[in-house]
Amino acid sequence: MDTTATILIVDDELYLLQFIAQTLNRAGYQVLTAGNGLEALDILKAQPVQLILADIMMPRMNGYQLYERVVENPQWVKIPFLFLSGRAQDSDVRYGKELGVDDYLTKPFNIEDLLAAVRGKLRRAQQRAEAAAQPTAPPGRETGTLALGRLCIDPGRHQAWLNGNSLHLSAREFRLLECLARRPDEVVPLRELIRVTHGLQVDYAEASGLLRPLIRSLRRKLGYSAGEFGCIRSVRSIGYQLILPAD
Repeated sequence: MDTTATILIVDDELYLLQFIAQTLNRAGYQVLTAGNGLEALDILKAQPVQLILADIMMPRMNGYQLYERVVENPQWVKIPFLFLSGRAQDSDVRYGKELGVDDYLTKPFNIEDLLAAVRGKLRRAQQRAEAAAQPTAPPGRETGTLALGRLCIDPGRHQAWLNGNSLHLSAREFRLLECLARRPDEVVPLRELIRVTHGLQVDYAEASGLLRPLIRSLRRKLGYSAGEFGCIRSVRSIGYQLILPAD
């Protein structure tokens, strides 16, 4: 694994920030640091970053808010994002993962666990970039793919394309998209979607809260800007509907 990657560390605890930076520097990585989410955004605008490590509880802009800003930006959405937080309750970890972050490490942490997580996420990002650079075409209809206008989904290979370009979706994003695509123009209820994506039996309020960040992330990966519904329409208190993209 190439350790020349640039890693952005975001934490308001100066001692911990310096400790993590020194540790990653010794491991061969280039390191940038920020004391809060706003400083991190300025750095992201100024230079490329290959991975983000962020605390959650920070002044001015916390880690959750930073993550939302990152996934809303098409230039940053593919950057691996790890939470490194003292919020160690199961509900905190679960919420962080439901947002779609790549990993969640709790403080105090083992430095080897941190390095392993960093190496793994960077390796996976590199593999995705290499796969995206290889020209691939969506398979034909005879293989059982779902062809919906400009959108093509192959459930067997767990792959999806838009305009012939491969979409890099998480497992839950893919299951969500496939479920909607199998019932185009139909409103799929929230509780049905949450069973498909999370395997949970919950009420509509909890299903809505869990699905919202997943829908937002999926829209970004389909090329829509923040605030745009695109081809995924929300029907308040009922569910979501995939509107066929125009040819």
